[in-house]
Amino acid sequence: MDWLYSFPFQLPINLDAIDSAVRAFSIKYAVIFDAIRAALTIFVNLIYNTLNFIPWFVVILVVFLAGWKLSGKLNNGLLYGGLSLLIGAAGLWGLMNETLSIIIASVIISLLLGFPLGILVSASDRADEIIRPILDTMQTMPVFVYLIPALLFFGLGKPPAVIATTIYAIVPIVRLTNHGIRQIDKEVVEAALAFGSTSMQALIKVKIPQALPTIMAGVNQTLMMAISMVVTTSMIGATGLGMEVLIGVQRIQIGRGLLSGTAIVIIAVVLDRLTQGLVRQSEVDSDG
Repeated sequence: MDWLYSFPFQLPINLDAIDSAVRAFSIKYAVIFDAIRAALTIFVNLIYNTLNFIPWFVVILVVFLAGWKLSGKLNNGLLYGGLSLLIGAAGLWGLMNETLSIIIASVIISLLLGFPLGILVSASDRADEIIRPILDTMQTMPVFVYLIPALLFFGLGKPPAVIATTIYAIVPIVRLTNHGIRQIDKEVVEAALAFGSTSMQALIKVKIPQALPTIMAGVNQTLMMAISMVVTTSMIGATGLGMEVLIGVQRIQIGRGLLSGTAIVIIAVVLDRLTQGLVRQSEVDSDG
């Protein structure tokens, strides 16, 4: 009666053949992967050096002013500035900059790739049908799976962390750019075309401004998903606050893990509130 409770057959999937094929591919095109790794290293280091060049009090002041202006409440600005000050007071300012360099690099690449892709998908129902299940798969895939090819093709360190984070975080900007443009009233677009606008002019002057609140929501979600990868990518050598959390777990150092984890939460909260303020501002501008 075992056949009632155990699946009766199993497909002969050769996992070793898959592994060998991927490794052979990585060796064959090693020059390309090394070039990408070098470019990403330069890009991340440029962002990191820029963040380190900015005095800490200037960063806190900018966070305070941005929080105040975007929310319209002085208390919010003081709160966000105070939270940023707390990270520095805990001795984690340098690690925060390392983490931010990876996050910012990943978000920039995600926007550069995802925004145009979202526009292209919005122009074709067929493309939308093809890309939607791909995006669903990318969004539901366990994040640890992305570490395997990133590690195999790009080795350890920040470049594979940026690649893995970009793959995971690019989905919202593609999806919401597509959705934002598709939900625009067709009569508005038709009116622009009727008055002599070309398709490109209608896209730049009508579609994108009308869809901007939704697009900015996609930027916010992309940023949040990039932050959520901070600890995960530390497993492939990405230094920063995520590495501190990982070390705290490995050594069972509760204080170390809790402090660095709290710093990540603070970064996520501050960036989330600031980008949400930008979303609200874009909604006001769109309505205006």
